[in-house]
Amino acid sequence: MKENRKSTLTSRPPIVVVLGHVDHGKTTLLDAIRKTNVAQKETGGITQSIGASQVTTKDGKIITFIDTPGHEAFAKMRSRGTKISDIAILVVASDDGVKPQTKEALEYILSESMPFIVAATKVDLPSASADTVRQQLEKEGVAFEGRGGDTPLVRVSAKSGEGINELLEVITLLSELHGISGDPNDPLDAFIIETGRGKGGPYAALVIRNGTLKVGDEIVSESSVGKARGIFDFQGKVLSEAIPGQPAQVLGFSEPPSIGSRIWHKDEHSQPALAVKSPTQEKIAEGKIPILVKAKNAGSLEAVLARVPKNFFVIFSDVGDVSESDVLLAKSANAEIITFESRASSGVLRLAKTEGVHIETFTIIYELFEKLEEVVKKGEVQILGKAQILSMFPYDNKKIAGCKVIKGKITKNDRLSLTRNENELGKIKVISMQKGRQEITEVAQGEEFGVIFTPQLEFKVGDVLISVRNNS
Repeated sequence: MKENRKSTLTSRPPIVVVLGHVDHGKTTLLDAIRKTNVAQKETGGITQSIGASQVTTKDGKIITFIDTPGHEAFAKMRSRGTKISDIAILVVASDDGVKPQTKEALEYILSESMPFIVAATKVDLPSASADTVRQQLEKEGVAFEGRGGDTPLVRVSAKSGEGINELLEVITLLSELHGISGDPNDPLDAFIIETGRGKGGPYAALVIRNGTLKVGDEIVSESSVGKARGIFDFQGKVLSEAIPGQPAQVLGFSEPPSIGSRIWHKDEHSQPALAVKSPTQEKIAEGKIPILVKAKNAGSLEAVLARVPKNFFVIFSDVGDVSESDVLLAKSANAEIITFESRASSGVLRLAKTEGVHIETFTIIYELFEKLEEVVKKGEVQILGKAQILSMFPYDNKKIAGCKVIKGKITKNDRLSLTRNENELGKIKVISMQKGRQEITEVAQGEEFGVIFTPQLEFKVGDVLISVRNNS
């Protein structure tokens, strides 16, 4: 820090995190505040990422809001939201009361000793009872205003607009009471709330707590370095700089930084030792199902990885769209690619089809978890490859089956079943596998080969060899 720098400390927009149980109206409440339509655009009607936005009150006060997901899978996102914020709003639906993620959010708030407001939402519904919300939270240790404490409770309805202005006024009062301030001339102090890869390269969504970030600034985090090539506000408008209390999206990192990490100017902090991300070299444990996981952003990837059942083995995970290298890596490990909100181009999809790699895409996180759990519970057989018998000819008192791989791949050490009209004729083991006159150990989709197997079951043209893995 420069010793002779003149202090320009002043009040800044408070950073307010919105927390609560899934479907209790957090994003809908913010929509009513921002006069936007974010909630209706969300896949499956639930928030699945963390985001920041700003509003200006009728009195000209600016407030920065951080919206967080309520689904249980996104606990780490909610925890980070409290660590970087000044004030919290605990949203509780008046018709539903305190739920598991309500209690979890309250724990985060209390652990940070931060001021907070309880917003009792959906008060327009006939079954709504803000008093019940108050009583339930008092049992969890919340002391409300007028009842021995200083926590405000505001009754709100996103539908009718009731309580919206009062909520904004209470936020402003708390901000002034706690002296929330910042200095644009101080060293940069910013926190990353989300990262990912876009058309412009790696990006980071962050909130500036102190200092100023300008286009062209060289910046570092605990895991990445970069130069701010572009700065955008929460609406996508180009900015020349971001100041205290302001949310922004920044382009110019070498790699997506770690979510939850801090950002500094390069000349104000030593360059971090960067960890190089590479595919795992660990051997896939016997009986584990290999998968490669891709997600749109780092917060979503974190949530998915935290809930992958132990029956699966993640060979690699990253943010961004599915690439050709992902397909080739998945092929080498006999793995399926699982994506959450990530896309695969037509070229990548063609390569995946050629290589026999299955890509399964999800846009709603609980559907992804349900699918993985379904695989585990059913103990279903995963088909690694299929080869159809096209011809048969004798060799050294044995019979060779001339085959073509029609799905996935077949390797010499696979456990195979000989099937006819989807009925299993028996289990077999490969003795020899050849392509032309060359002994081989693996054949991929579309390739032809000859195979001798034991026992010498009676087979005929049209039968199918299936390579399977039992997922139970």
